[in-house]
Amino acid sequence: MLDKAVMRLSGVHKLLGLLAGLDILQAIFIIGQAAGLSQAITGVWGGKPLEEQLLPAMCFFICYLGRHIIHYLKNEHLDRFSSQQASQLRGQLLRKIFELGPHIVQKEGSGNVITMALDGISLVENYLHLILNKMMNMSIIPWLILIYIFYLDWESGLVLLIVFPIIIIFMIILGYAAQARADRQYAQYQLLSNHFLDTLRGLDTLKFFGRSKSYSKTIYQTSENFRKATMNALRIGILSTFALDFFTTLSIAVVAVLLGLRLINGQMLLFPALTILILAPEYFLPVRDFSSDYHATLDGKNALQSIQKILKTPSIRQEQVSITTWNNDSCLELEDISIAYGEKKLFAGTSLTLSGYQKIGIIGMSGSGKSSFINLLSGFLGPEKGDIRIDDVQLTNLDQEDWRKQLLYIPQHPYVFEMSLRDNITFYTPSASDTQVREAISVVGLDDLVASLPEGLDTRIGNGARPLSGGQAQRIVLARAFLDRERRILLLDEPTAHLDIETELELKEKMLPLMDNRLVLLATHRLHWLHQMDYILVLDQGKIVEMGTYDDLLAQKGKLYHLKTAMGGSHD
Repeated sequence: MLDKAVMRLSGVHKLLGLLAGLDILQAIFIIGQAAGLSQAITGVWGGKPLEEQLLPAMCFFICYLGRHIIHYLKNEHLDRFSSQQASQLRGQLLRKIFELGPHIVQKEGSGNVITMALDGISLVENYLHLILNKMMNMSIIPWLILIYIFYLDWESGLVLLIVFPIIIIFMIILGYAAQARADRQYAQYQLLSNHFLDTLRGLDTLKFFGRSKSYSKTIYQTSENFRKATMNALRIGILSTFALDFFTTLSIAVVAVLLGLRLINGQMLLFPALTILILAPEYFLPVRDFSSDYHATLDGKNALQSIQKILKTPSIRQEQVSITTWNNDSCLELEDISIAYGEKKLFAGTSLTLSGYQKIGIIGMSGSGKSSFINLLSGFLGPEKGDIRIDDVQLTNLDQEDWRKQLLYIPQHPYVFEMSLRDNITFYTPSASDTQVREAISVVGLDDLVASLPEGLDTRIGNGARPLSGGQAQRIVLARAFLDRERRILLLDEPTAHLDIETELELKEKMLPLMDNRLVLLATHRLHWLHQMDYILVLDQGKIVEMGTYDDLLAQKGKLYHLKTAMGGSHD
């Protein structure tokens, strides 16, 4: 149950040492509490004056108070430790996600990553608190109690010693069943998270095409599957708790019957018999506590393993080197590269040289590898093999701070942050003046939007603040790029793929000036962009099948020619 990753957490060994010491002290108080109560009852039963029982009664109350003070101290230390570790783990997870880039979110699913960073961390925090406390309690307290019971009566101690492993074996058997159910439940939880978020993102499209009601049935079925998986897990958890309570109660009853028979036959005194009877439930209590929280620890363990899976994902980050600012004489060379994408190999054996200020079009149908190529150039993906050089500086990949500081990126799904319009536009250039911001707004055609906003540039937009159309979001991204005059490399990944043709052609006129005096790489499947490109890469099934100018490629009547024919274009 204790994940190995827990033992690698900072400060865990010191905490375990502290818990062990407190558990030993707590076990002594439990024994003292039972002995004090038994002594007081035995004295009264024996006809002694009540005044003589003040000392054992005082011992009982002191031990009772001490036991609960220690319980409070343990919870305080565990709360502090688990909270600190959860905070650190969330920071590590977010840093790793930013380091790995968008492909890890695509691989794991946006909904899953979001719930992992929010609910998953909370589950881990609860898991750390429970597992460390319950495991230490179960490892120390029963055995100290058992030693004292053996001291009082070895026969009762032997009965309890024999029963304990049987209960543990029974817990392990039920634990495997509960683990399988919990795994299925967590898998359904991840699926539901991804499915629900994707549905919310596509709600406008579903509503537009009249598919929202029918698609709600899919959401309902996914949530039903999660409900059933949860109920199955709870059923096993409740069954295991009931069975454990039954067996521990039966064991205590057996001990009580044996003690009673020996008391009747005069083979045992009342004090040790009463003390053992009081301590027997305390002996099984740590196991019962562990069983009652078993399902919660399984949820936390699954969340921790999912987080650790991302944290252990190899990063392509290498030693940072100095890269000069891109200029008209700069050169980027890719030699014999290939990218591992799942079980596929993309761009195997590709060699390519990009130099100076030029506009390069990357054309291909959906799934041809355009986004993977852009991710390679942005440093989010590293080549499985091959060499990369920038102005004779050898690199294993492009995950370099000096390289990223030179990139402007316009994706097919631009993200508008929930902040003011001004802050969104000045995202790359926070020091831009109002005059510069107004100029950028005018260039990209956002004047009407600004005029319609109640607080102008200071109006909060994005997410739940104020929704924007796809064209407005793209214009904001263009305004960001327009403000930044220093970055000389422009990466565009299907920037107008989801816009209507009228909006696209209007934005195209705004985008073309941004491409001057820059190295531009434009991934698209819209052929009208190719007339403005200096050089074209034609991609098909993860390979660069053609390279050259627009006119030369059409004259060859190869892949680009047939692609344009299939899309109904002319061959002028």
